[in-house]
Amino acid sequence: MSSPKAEVASMLEALADDVNFEDIQYHLYVLEKVNRGLERVEIEGAVSHEEAKKRLNKWLVG
Repeated sequence: MSSPKAEVASMLEALADDVNFEDIQYHLYVLEKVNRGLERVEIEGAVSHEEAKKRLNKWLVG
């Protein structure tokens, strides 16, 4: 994983030139949420697609 500074620089480079501060804040928010999710997967593991379908089926059907 790259440094936060490098990630933000890359994100800013990918955005349109006419982006406003609100758009930048939103993209930073999403970037942080994705990174937190990836860290959580590394620590706690992840649920497979099939396991997720089984769990949801209990809620949706039962």
